Amino acid sequence: MMRIAIGGDHRGLDVKQFIMKLITGAGHDVKDFGAYTTDSVDYPDVAKEVALAVARGEFARGILICNTGIGMSMAANKVKGIRAALCCDAFMARRARQHNDANVLCLGTGLEPDVISEIVETYLTTEFEGGRHLRRVNKIRAIEG
Repeated sequence: MMRIAIGGDHRGLDVKQFIMKLITGAGHDVKDFGAYTTDSVDYPDVAKEVALAVARGEFARGILICNTGIGMSMAANKVKGIRAALCCDAFMARRARQHNDANVLCLGTGLEPDVISEIVETYLTTEFEGGRHLRRVNKIRAIEG
């Protein structure tokens, strides 16, 4: 069982709620960092809270949702220790975990539910391969200072 932090902006509310059911159905614990309604919110605020919680080690991984996923990934990656990956299919989610040890998954709202399910399941079940990839992840960490 993993603890997962999740957040989305107002456009990501329905997808976030769908993903929360997937996470709990898979036996994981999930904490919702908002948005809680369709009232407009600023995605960087949600991304920051989820990213900080993951970076502090309170959660094993995070998931962020906005219209495209781009803004969430940009904002989350500003937090030291976060490797947020925008994934549009399961292959990207697999490689983000295997090769980059991605600890935050970012998604856009335009994906079909079956695609979202496959991406989330892959992200949650794929382990970091380490080896030569650890050297590269360490170089990313060094860029953070």
